[in-house]
Amino acid sequence: MIYTKEVELMCPVAKGAKHEPAPIPEEGKWVHAKKIEDISGFTHGVGWCAPQQGACKLTLNVKEGVIQEALVETLGCSGMTHSAAMAAEILQGKTILEALNTDLVCDAINTAMRELFLQIVYGRTQSAFSDDGLAIGAGLEDLGKGLRSQVGTMYATKEKGVRYLEMAEGYVTGLALDEDDEVIGYQFVNLGKMTDFIKKGDDPTTAWEKAKGQYGRVDDAAKIIDPRKE
Repeated sequence: MIYTKEVELMCPVAKGAKHEPAPIPEEGKWVHAKKIEDISGFTHGVGWCAPQQGACKLTLNVKEGVIQEALVETLGCSGMTHSAAMAAEILQGKTILEALNTDLVCDAINTAMRELFLQIVYGRTQSAFSDDGLAIGAGLEDLGKGLRSQVGTMYATKEKGVRYLEMAEGYVTGLALDEDDEVIGYQFVNLGKMTDFIKKGDDPTTAWEKAKGQYGRVDDAAKIIDPRKE
């Protein structure tokens, strides 16, 4: 340790109070976090790239400072989607400090890691008050059946109004309108379920029919339009 001459000439003053770091909630416990291995939790971070052309939702399950599970979801940029494949390989097994200082290939993913780091070291995790936290695999449960990200895509113009293209349930095939041409519901196909049906042996037409559903007052519709064509 090197001290400046000014500091060397100072007389010592004893340190009195020992003030601990504020405890943070982690997996049902209050923890005075002093080391990386003191950190545990399951949480999310959202990031974006410099031109804000794409976004990333990053989910990590951290146990005693080490990333045990990683879920990388991306939107809006094909390059970032491929970067996410590399990031998912990189993240698991690293400490959260290592991950924070690792190039995760895409600015949006790096930014998501930064935001997640803030969540987890300040005790703002999803599992903060869950005894023993969440089991490894909780990230897959976030995706639900079919293991697909929940995506919403809407498009609208002043001249022609709104079009629902993708909802949490799946790919929108029909938009239900009332007598005043206002949206009152929609029809959809859950592509994750459809793919699973095909993998189990159903032909595509049967799988399509089994994966169909609707939301809202579709049965009361004056007409149903194809949001991509009409």
